[in-house]
Amino acid sequence: MLTAHTIKVLQSLDKKKFRQKYNLFLVEGNKIISELPQSNYKIKEIFSTDPEKLDLKDISGIPVTVSELKKISFLQNPKDSVAVCHLNEESEFKEKDFQIVLDGIQDPGNLGTIIRLADWFGIEQIVCSEDTVDFYNPKVIQATMGSFTRVNIVYENLVDYLSQTDNQNIGTDMTGENIYSFKKPEKINLILGNEGKGMRPETEKLLHESVCIPRFGKSQSTESLNVSMAAGIILGQLFSK
Repeated sequence: MLTAHTIKVLQSLDKKKFRQKYNLFLVEGNKIISELPQSNYKIKEIFSTDPEKLDLKDISGIPVTVSELKKISFLQNPKDSVAVCHLNEESEFKEKDFQIVLDGIQDPGNLGTIIRLADWFGIEQIVCSEDTVDFYNPKVIQATMGSFTRVNIVYENLVDYLSQTDNQNIGTDMTGENIYSFKKPEKINLILGNEGKGMRPETEKLLHESVCIPRFGKSQSTESLNVSMAAGIILGQLFSK
């Protein structure tokens, strides 16, 4: 049975300051929870309406009612189980030959989708600006559909990092080179900017090249693409070469 104190603590984990205070975050749904044992994330406990369906070795779910699950879930329609996990210690930042770099992404759904895209294309690391939304945000975790367990996410001062990287800094801009004719560098940082404002001027100054996704519609009236949608198109093209 869930105590009032436990419910209060778990409900507070929608805010970053409390995730850091308790060193905990939530993962919802048996499908995503089943991927945790193969990752570096440690499960503290699991609350489930049907523990027998978890099928996890050495981890037993704590039975709860549907109404109790609703009290600790951040989903409008709660799934079968909620896992309480420990935050990972920050790992040493080692540059990869292909990285996604995010400059001020604020929407949790966008970050979660980009993490899922990185996993799909085999990109092992995403470098985020310090003000990018926290990837332990429950909406981010849910949007990744488990991909957060396979992609390393680090937060860095982008000006400091991009100034000394060995990779080519490639940004997105409507005046950039057509992505369909762009020659992919051997080592690349694909930089994506804030949903409304784009990249910061100080980030743009550190670009080596820019690319764009050309518009094919007759009206040419669509001003821009959602950042996660643009990321999928660009990654699909880069990895086809």
